[in-house]
Amino acid sequence: MNQKSHSLNIPITNWLPVSRKEVLKRGWDELDVIIISGDAYVDHPAFGNAVIGRIIESYGFKVAIIPQPNWQDDLRDFKKLGKPKYFFGVTAGNMDSMVNKYTAGKRKREKDAYSPNGLNNLRPDYATTTYTKILKELYPDTPVVIGGIEASLRRVTHFDFWEDKLLPNILTESGADLLIYGMGEQPLRELLHLLQKGVPFSSLRTIPQTAVLVNQYENLPKNKNWEDIELNSHEVCLKDKKKYAANFKIVEIESNKVKADRILQSIGTDTLVINPPYPVMTEKEMDYSFSLPFTRYPHPKYRGKTISAYEMIKFSVNMHRGCFGGCSFCTISAHQGKFIASRSEDSIMKEVDEISKMDDFKGYLSDLGGPSANMYQMKGIDQEICDRCTSSSCIFPTVCRNLDTSPKAMRDIYEKVRKHPEVKKAFVSSGLRYDLMFNPHSLNKKEDEKYCEDLVTHHVSGRLKVAPEHTQDSVLKLMRKPSFRYFKIFKTKFEEICRNKGLRQEIIPYFISSHPGADEIDMANLAIKTKEHGYKLEQVQDFTPTPMTLATEIYYSGYHPYTLKKVYTATKMDAKNHQRNFFFWYKKGMKERLLERLKKFNRLDLYKRIYQS
Repeated sequence: MNQKSHSLNIPITNWLPVSRKEVLKRGWDELDVIIISGDAYVDHPAFGNAVIGRIIESYGFKVAIIPQPNWQDDLRDFKKLGKPKYFFGVTAGNMDSMVNKYTAGKRKREKDAYSPNGLNNLRPDYATTTYTKILKELYPDTPVVIGGIEASLRRVTHFDFWEDKLLPNILTESGADLLIYGMGEQPLRELLHLLQKGVPFSSLRTIPQTAVLVNQYENLPKNKNWEDIELNSHEVCLKDKKKYAANFKIVEIESNKVKADRILQSIGTDTLVINPPYPVMTEKEMDYSFSLPFTRYPHPKYRGKTISAYEMIKFSVNMHRGCFGGCSFCTISAHQGKFIASRSEDSIMKEVDEISKMDDFKGYLSDLGGPSANMYQMKGIDQEICDRCTSSSCIFPTVCRNLDTSPKAMRDIYEKVRKHPEVKKAFVSSGLRYDLMFNPHSLNKKEDEKYCEDLVTHHVSGRLKVAPEHTQDSVLKLMRKPSFRYFKIFKTKFEEICRNKGLRQEIIPYFISSHPGADEIDMANLAIKTKEHGYKLEQVQDFTPTPMTLATEIYYSGYHPYTLKKVYTATKMDAKNHQRNFFFWYKKGMKERLLERLKKFNRLDLYKRIYQS
């Protein structure tokens, strides 16, 4: 048996310091970088503040983290470590702070999964902006670098659902000096490298995958390899929804190109400059990020408290980043990109070894996956074709013929993990793209069948969650999701394998209500089709407009950014509730409500189909 590790046995200096006392224990009298985070500090590769802190540390910088500082008192938390030599790094955390705090109905959530004991009052609204404004007031001459998903998705003029209006880019809102967008390791490393060489912070304006504001009287930073493309200005967006919508197409295309243009947007007397992204991270770069000396535990300050987001992932393994699905409502491709960055098999197995040594590991890995579980090691067959591609999705409306969708590398990993002496069961809990398993153009049909059988036989925890999101092709097309027939194919295969293997397992499907393009007739048809499959749905997700997604731009503007044609969207609460009711056709009192609604549309035929025995 392996020697088990316990957080109580780990010296406090193995975590990044969070207090003056811990800074002094390291023998430091000054810090180079201080990170301010909206999340609790969990020293684990799934928590962005830990990854960024560990990368900064790896360059020899003296770095500390101030997790969840109090922004409502005398600001002592922001002052306790003084000012850093180089810069403050600010992140709202692993989620946009508004998505984290509020439901789709704009009600405050009861619990915050990234806070100790689920406390829901430890981070402010618009945390990145709030923290940065405080730092700029206290330390006006110290640069502030913002990053994380909140900063990334708010890097241009964007619709904010909670204020129900357009907001300017987050650099203008917050007063920060530099924005790192996307997964930040590569631009951060370049930033640190240049600072070590003595380059002044004010000169750091041409690092890829960063954004800065430049006064209109200054010359734009120069890079002879970049072409410029200009968005409609913030002021134009405020006046014209169609021109605002048109901006999104440019941003999305440039975010998903191998060789992208630099994006410019005027706002007042400033120009927002968004430098093109880095190429997708290499396997070596991915392995490096996961090899940093994480303790894998929450900081001891949380001893005796539960951080539920950590409890969910502490025995999971993230095999890759990115998602080439390009779903209209999803922020993953907007933040992580559509290209898949995979870890090596050795790196993954080393992490399994580390997990197996943790004190409370009982032999069960909660997830082997990524943003979409079954995209590990998938990439273009002919890279030159990928280099010319501007599509936002590699699998919609059909799976690209240039995409190598072989699941063999995943099957090999799954098998090795199953044979690990300390692992009893390894589940796949991340989202699955079942259309990849049944791709009609696949050159790996036998491997696809074996992957599906391995998955269902060995890696389901009893209930497999999948997300068809809707049943109607017209809505699925707007969602950039595959036809519902793929769900039916997968469900049939799943049940066949379970019968043959004597397994008692089930599929739990997830659906979205009130997505742009859906109306009540679509929802009635959804009720009929899900009932035909034996489902009485218990959980649905109301569409939540989050910054920088195609669906959000349609929701706000009423136009599809790619066609500039009008699209119906339920925006009023009554309209949303009417759609939602169709999910719960079987509940008491719902029969009368749905009869009333379908009479209005003269569609009693649908009513009869819902309630026929």
